Amino acid sequence: MPPDTPPPSRAGLELRNVSKYFGDLAALAGAHLCVRPGDAVLLYGPNGAGKTTLLRLLATVARPSDGQVLFDGTDVHRHPSVAKTAIGFVSHSTFLYGDLTVRENLQFFGTLFALPRLDTRISASLDLFGLRERAGTPVRRLSRGLQQRVSLARALLHGPQFLLLDEPFTGLDAASADTLEHLLREIPAQGKAVVFSTHDFERGAALARRLVALEVGRIVYDGTVEGRIQESEMSSQNARRRRPNTV
Repeated sequence: MPPDTPPPSRAGLELRNVSKYFGDLAALAGAHLCVRPGDAVLLYGPNGAGKTTLLRLLATVARPSDGQVLFDGTDVHRHPSVAKTAIGFVSHSTFLYGDLTVRENLQFFGTLFALPRLDTRISASLDLFGLRERAGTPVRRLSRGLQQRVSLARALLHGPQFLLLDEPFTGLDAASADTLEHLLREIPAQGKAVVFSTHDFERGAALARRLVALEVGRIVYDGTVEGRIQESEMSSQNARRRRPNTV
């Protein structure tokens, strides 16, 4: 992890009765969610369930149509700087500048956060994600998988208290995926929080302490991974019992 990381905050990141509409479509409806330090939360659901919208709202890059996004009890859109340094976000968009090199992108974002010992942090991030040989390459010339590594390095550079990841394993090679899995285990152990989505339920369940399941823009489950698996097994058993016998 980057050096000079501040001690973990005890503040929570919260959605309070949040809805997000695109025209008449409710991408998220009446969501309540509170993420605390130490949480490792897997967001799971089919395409269109609302996972990306939920993460964008938590990351404060999207505004809710209704409800509030709170950090330490403060509305982040009334006080936009309150959560800026606490959140790291990786989405389908890399938030990188294509004409800048890998190193220049990290320098730019590090300068925005006024990070101390920035060169040391950047060097550690390049090594962590195997990017040192690509440090002088413009991002637009990198493959999607390499851009994903740079995006992860960017999101982690300032040592965020809440790391939000939308399908973070996309395009990663085996070594980079192993590095990310290690980080997803390490960060909650440091008293920080991770919220991530993945279509690979087995991988996600092995990394998460908590599961939030979404269907059609609504949170339908928020609890332990084991609890959800048990619910699914019981539903399957009940469905088999109700199925009429056929000759």
